[in-house]
Amino acid sequence: MNALLDRFLEKNIISSEKAAQILEYENQKPVSIFWELRSLLYLGISCLSGGLGILIYQNIDTIGHSVLIGLTAILCLACFWYSYKHRVSFTWEEAKNVSFLTEFSLLGACVLFLVLEGYLQYQYNVFGERYGLVTSIPAVLFFVGAYFFDHRGILSMAITATGSWLGLSIAPKNILDTFDVINTEIVYAGIAFGVLLVLVGWLSEWKDKKKHFAFTYYFFGANVAFISTLTALFSFEFKFLHLLLLLTMSGVAIFHARQTKSYLLLLMGVIYGYIGFTYFVFSNFNFDEYLFSSFFYFMISCGAVVYFLFNVKSILGISKSKNV
Repeated sequence: MNALLDRFLEKNIISSEKAAQILEYENQKPVSIFWELRSLLYLGISCLSGGLGILIYQNIDTIGHSVLIGLTAILCLACFWYSYKHRVSFTWEEAKNVSFLTEFSLLGACVLFLVLEGYLQYQYNVFGERYGLVTSIPAVLFFVGAYFFDHRGILSMAITATGSWLGLSIAPKNILDTFDVINTEIVYAGIAFGVLLVLVGWLSEWKDKKKHFAFTYYFFGANVAFISTLTALFSFEFKFLHLLLLLTMSGVAIFHARQTKSYLLLLMGVIYGYIGFTYFVFSNFNFDEYLFSSFFYFMISCGAVVYFLFNVKSILGISKSKNV
């Protein structure tokens, strides 16, 4: 700052009085340590969780399962109680002035609930082989908590739990016995689930109901739909139809990205579409026979990527003076 002010003084851009005022302001202005404290809180929670996990693992025979389950349940209820006590009034708009301690308390409560549920299932087989029930209970709980407390982190956990429930409900034996997730039922269900999430995000924007949740729905839904469609393109027949579906989704993502000025949606639409189109092209002709054409294709592709990176703001319709 001092060097910059000296240069301004040398070129008579500002007066010495203004330079002194700027320097005084910079020396006396308050410094925010919000993110430092937040990072320390994250680190503290991680260290505490890890330390307790190691302590419990080393002394499980001495402590006993019932004591551990009771302590976990008490901590979970305490975190839920603290979040409920310090909640803000419910609104369909984005909640303001939410304490980050309340957010962390709710996040800790949901994590402890998962730990408690998993512990009960592993140790006492409470749910038996009803694995769909194991994932549906936290999904419902997390969706209610996400909307009631206006928490996007819990919404992400709810979407993940719903996806797990969907997979286990469709083909539980394939997943649990062979970990085979590349079958028609799961892949096409993934496409439908991703599209459904995108539609829910669009409805939340259109109806102006928790509109700030839309990006979370778009992020998860678009990734799930694109990855599932790519899997279908790579693994199943009717590749042209799958490519057509993929390019249609890419076009919708790019169109919506331009409407909402979303760099991430634009990037997803371009990258997933490029991967699918490139795979289709090279899977339908002899690479050795058309070696020169393949090099030509990649040269054009690299040029298009460079053009995209240099003109992403104009593509989104954003002023060059603004950050993406």
